[in-house]
Amino acid sequence: MKLFNLKNIIFLFVLGITVASCSRKVTRVDIDEQIDLSGKWNDTDSKMTSEKLTEQMTSEQWLADFLQAHNGNKPVMIVGFVKNKSHEHIESETFIKDIERNLILKQKVRVVQGGEKREQLRLERADQQDNSSVSTMKKWGLEVGADFMMQGSINSTVDQMGKKKVVEYQINLELTNMETNEIVWVGAEKIKKYIKR
Repeated sequence: MKLFNLKNIIFLFVLGITVASCSRKVTRVDIDEQIDLSGKWNDTDSKMTSEKLTEQMTSEQWLADFLQAHNGNKPVMIVGFVKNKSHEHIESETFIKDIERNLILKQKVRVVQGGEKREQLRLERADQQDNSSVSTMKKWGLEVGADFMMQGSINSTVDQMGKKKVVEYQINLELTNMETNEIVWVGAEKIKKYIKR
């Protein structure tokens, strides 16, 4: 009987410690607050690099040359694929959306849909031909063609010794003329993190 009670007491003690150590508190924070828990690529890195790269891109000579050659008409751009070549999982769509958002906010270029989303728009337009009234259906052949496509990659290098680690991310973007295949701009931005455990 005493052994049974002792086992119960030990079990309850261990259970209590486990429950106490597993308690979690979640706090809402400002979306602009920089929080870096793991040292991995995060939302702050995406925002910072997209802002810097779009600023670089929209302030360089290719844009002035285009505006001069086209009577001040803004170039039309597709933000294409940004490939993750880093050592960790990075959701590149979030980074692409940060770039598109910054380009639209700057209002120096026009941004059009590309890839799967463009195909969804075309399917909807095709559906409208059969199911919408003539006065509201959207016509074929009126899409705005892109002058340039932006593509790029996210790369990383890791240097580690014991519990210390340095991770460097390099984000490369390039802008290509859709008609001539000429690369008109190349940009790069780096982030370096020192992680000590």
